[in-house]
Amino acid sequence: MLSYEELYEKYATDVLRVSYFYLGDRQRAEDVCQDVFVRLMTNAPDLQEGREKAWLLKVALNRCRDMWRAAWVKRVVLGSPFECIPAPDEISQRTEKTDLMEAVSKLNPAFKEVILLHYYQGFGIAEIAQMLDLPEGTISSRLSRARKKLEALLKGGEIR
Repeated sequence: MLSYEELYEKYATDVLRVSYFYLGDRQRAEDVCQDVFVRLMTNAPDLQEGREKAWLLKVALNRCRDMWRAAWVKRVVLGSPFECIPAPDEISQRTEKTDLMEAVSKLNPAFKEVILLHYYQGFGIAEIAQMLDLPEGTISSRLSRARKKLEALLKGGEIR
């Protein structure tokens, strides 16, 4: 297994990005990232080789959900997720990505997390189901519904 330092070097950016995109606040995302790696060191879970990233992201999403549910976070206006956009891009591509990311940030947490894990972190439906302790059908359904909601948002509609 990789050392704690190697795991941090390899996955801290992914944990931070998912946390930031979920919460919309850089400072809170950094707190979650730090907490995830502290938990890794203090709990010393028996991680399967090649599954370290999945464990780290699962813990990060759980911490983000905890923060999201807290009453004071609901009053925070989500920040702009521009840091997640790779640079440099053409102006039109950047605008499309910005619009998409803003639409994703408007989704409810259940839809947002499956979109982040599937499209931004590259996990398959089975992996996400295992990570979130949900049936694969639920994950497929959430992805499908999230895509429909994103399509409506990008066409100027509202989330229902």
